Amino acid sequence: MNITIVGTGYVGLVTGTTLAELGNSVYCVDIDEQKVEGMKNGNIPIYEPNLEEMFLRNIQAQRLFFTTNLKEALDKSEVIYLALPTPPGEDGSADLSYVLGVAEQIGTLLKDYKVVVNKSTVPVGTADKVRETISARTQIPFDVVSNPEFLREGFAVEDSMNPSRVVVGCSSDRASDIMTKIYQPFTNTGIPIIFMDEKSSELTKYASNSFLAVKITFMNEIANYCEKVGADVDKVRLGMGSDDRIGHRFLFPGIGYGGSCFPKDVKALIKSGKKEDFDFRLLEATEQVNISQKIILISEIEKYFGGNLQGKRIALWGLAFKANTDDIREASSLDNIRILLEKGAEIVAYDAIAEENVKKLLGDRITYAKDMYSALEGADCLLIATEWPEFKNPNFKLMSDRLKNKAIFDGRNMYALETLEQNDFYYKSIGRRTISNK
Repeated sequence: MNITIVGTGYVGLVTGTTLAELGNSVYCVDIDEQKVEGMKNGNIPIYEPNLEEMFLRNIQAQRLFFTTNLKEALDKSEVIYLALPTPPGEDGSADLSYVLGVAEQIGTLLKDYKVVVNKSTVPVGTADKVRETISARTQIPFDVVSNPEFLREGFAVEDSMNPSRVVVGCSSDRASDIMTKIYQPFTNTGIPIIFMDEKSSELTKYASNSFLAVKITFMNEIANYCEKVGADVDKVRLGMGSDDRIGHRFLFPGIGYGGSCFPKDVKALIKSGKKEDFDFRLLEATEQVNISQKIILISEIEKYFGGNLQGKRIALWGLAFKANTDDIREASSLDNIRILLEKGAEIVAYDAIAEENVKKLLGDRITYAKDMYSALEGADCLLIATEWPEFKNPNFKLMSDRLKNKAIFDGRNMYALETLEQNDFYYKSIGRRTISNK
């Protein structure tokens, strides 16, 4: 099948590459000429494990193409996926200008029947808006489908090739037949395709992400309470997760959630509720707790240094919002950097993958280390913000030698308490007892 993907961000590029891997001819459209030229030459614009190999393989096989010309791609395709950004506006609502702008163009370019698939995360009722926008500009028949993505950054290729389910919002038999054909390679292996109305499909994405955000935030609240009463959140987590109604996933406490999905989707669902005179009180609380959680270790660092961070050199391990991605959107590291700089501290950071994106944002306001141990040289303490695998089994002797103070503030609970105790570190993590070397 011939398919157009409009937008080559995380969702668009992963979706397009995956569909090409399944044997389709895929035309990826983007307005950024430099980016498109780079992709034509085999330069992948994002970091995602296992994506580059598949990306290059499908370019070589002439199944994956890139262009800035929407008309050219549209004329060649039966199905058009919209994988466009829907960033939060100033009031938190999803900005649909990119989605509806492309819908306008599609309306003026249609020559024959197409299926327009909303892959972007959009508020309930967006399929209707896209349909109205296109209908206002053409008499050619078409259908609009909602097909939300459920990709985890860092595991996006795996999730694309082995999804837990495929959700399709569709009110047309013709369109549902086409979507069934696209996803037949998945359904052949037993992966369910769930058909529903468009509004239910749109809400399914927001509800799923918001629920996971609530689950993470609940565990962070439990972790903070553990510290008050002397309980160990690791043991509580294991006890809770053993209940199959709860499960172990998304029960790891830390310094809050970030990224391109959870913060944006929680905000958008809250705002969508307001428009219907409905308050998502649980989500409002989740959002506020997460804001506080992201910087919860700042006060602990201040306490360690007697309330004064002026001139303190703080090593920071990790800049991405999570491991295995270069995405820094809503990253907890950035919130911590901002406040630490305001308090007069100096930051020397290490993140091999996300560093370039932070440089574009912060420039020389912080220092960037060439490796994780160089970041520690002469630092007064270490703050861990991202759970990169390379941080899991460090050389504690080397850390001791390089740090001025053997103090670690761990926002991702990377280490066993006993290990830090044996190595005589001051160690503050989330929801567990503090190891003191004083």
